[in-house]
Amino acid sequence: MSGDHIPSSDPAVGRKSAALPNGERRSTKGVKVDDVASTITGDLLMLLHKNFHIPNDVVTTVPKRSDRASLPPPGYLTISETSLRAGLRFPPPAELVEILRRCGVCLSQAMSVIVGLIALFRDRGTVLTPEHLSRMGRLTSDMQGRVTFRCKWLDMHTRDPAKSWSSSYFFVRNDWGLLEKWGKMRDLPAPLHVGEEDIMRLLKVSDVEHLLYEVCYLNKYIEEEFLFKVGLSFHPGKSDARMLKLTSKVPEPPVPVPKAASKRQVGGEDPQVLLKKKKLEGVTVNTGKVVPVSSPIKIRVPGDVLSHQCVGRRKADNLVRNPFLVFLFFLFWNDFQFPSSLLFQLSRRTELEAELTRALNKWNAEFVRIMYLQGEFKQKNDQRTREDNMLEEELSGYRTELENIVQSVSLQNQQLDRLQVDLERAQAMIIQLREDQRASGEKVAVLEAENKRSQTLIAKKEAALMSFESSRVIEDFKKLIAFKIIIQDHVQEACDHIYEVNVKALEQQCLDDGFIRGFLKGVRLMQRKTGVEVEGLTPSQASDDFPPGSDGDEIESELQKAFALEADDEMVDIE
Repeated sequence: MSGDHIPSSDPAVGRKSAALPNGERRSTKGVKVDDVASTITGDLLMLLHKNFHIPNDVVTTVPKRSDRASLPPPGYLTISETSLRAGLRFPPPAELVEILRRCGVCLSQAMSVIVGLIALFRDRGTVLTPEHLSRMGRLTSDMQGRVTFRCKWLDMHTRDPAKSWSSSYFFVRNDWGLLEKWGKMRDLPAPLHVGEEDIMRLLKVSDVEHLLYEVCYLNKYIEEEFLFKVGLSFHPGKSDARMLKLTSKVPEPPVPVPKAASKRQVGGEDPQVLLKKKKLEGVTVNTGKVVPVSSPIKIRVPGDVLSHQCVGRRKADNLVRNPFLVFLFFLFWNDFQFPSSLLFQLSRRTELEAELTRALNKWNAEFVRIMYLQGEFKQKNDQRTREDNMLEEELSGYRTELENIVQSVSLQNQQLDRLQVDLERAQAMIIQLREDQRASGEKVAVLEAENKRSQTLIAKKEAALMSFESSRVIEDFKKLIAFKIIIQDHVQEACDHIYEVNVKALEQQCLDDGFIRGFLKGVRLMQRKTGVEVEGLTPSQASDDFPPGSDGDEIESELQKAFALEADDEMVDIE
């Protein structure tokens, strides 16, 4: 039931829409609900809670940038701000819930006129049922799924939706079992047992024109005081015993006023003041066409009222027409005035009677006018008294609301004070942390400088140590080379000495004993022991004399000495 405009207070606006100038066609292109994100913020949602008296137990949430009106989160309903301005309050009335279930649509699809009709039926002491709504008009849906209401019987229909209905929305938790996603509209069956006369009888109206007037002026039924009156709105802290009584007498539609008179009256008074007065009287009108409100001094007294004769006027007329009183009058006139003829007396009587009649008529008209104005003044006084009482009630409500606001502001101030204290503590902690960080930075800089100095000292130590080790190694190497040279010299001297003493002596001995003869003896001895023939050895050489008892030990020892001496010479040469 969100999004549609309330039917205008002007009957011409509430009926068939007028044609656009210059033959222009009304654009049917609307805003798609799947393409628009919500413009409701947290602060605006709090204002909606306050202005439209949303109970505290109703859970509401602000839509995200990715949420859309046709696809609310699971367990939530889409509610438009236009719906609240059209009279929707929480919890939703049972009549609206039943109609939505019958039609198969969600709360954000239905039209705003339903709440006004529910308030109208409740004010007349009855309940709006789907059968009554189906008899009064037809529910239709457009291409986007928006439901509108058209009443052929009363020749009226709801206006086009507001431009902001698709963007100014929020989500409410579904505690009433309503359809959450947008559904397809199902037509209500036409009831055969409910007729137009039954609806007029339930609404206590006399004719169709009167019913059309009530339907076209549904704005007055969705005002906050009226919604509270019929039980559609609940104000915290406001007793139900203060609710207004239901309407016992149906107000008659106002008499049409000429446009010229209406413009003159509107130019004389402020339209906002007139609108406020009419709201206090229980009738909401359009500010563009305000019904003129005349003061009691300028009230035109109807002709039938002026033609009425009061009791005093009738008594005076009877006195004038009484013959006995006329005779006494003329007798008194003849005694105290100059004598006259009978004809003069009759003519004078006629003139006096006519003059007296005119005076009585004037007095009667003035008296009737004064009485009529007195009644009008009394009526205006009573109306002003009612206005004062309503203003006093409204003032008391404003005072209560102001006290609540003051209390809320005080709580907010206390919370702000606590937050300020926490903020100061956090700032002090941040300053302390910055000082600690600065001190830590200084310590790190000092440690880095110490590290650099240590690295420099270590490098110097390493350089000094490296230079010292290399010089010592070189000295040791030089000493080793010198020692090696000395050793080599001693070895060479020993070799030379051995060669000079032993080898030369052996050579001399071998030469003396005959080296060749001894060698052959050794070969023959080896041939006997091993049985191996030696190539190049002749039989004569192999059979030379050799002492039979000799085993060749002497020759072997001599050869070993010779070979050992030769090996020593080779080793000395290699070194």
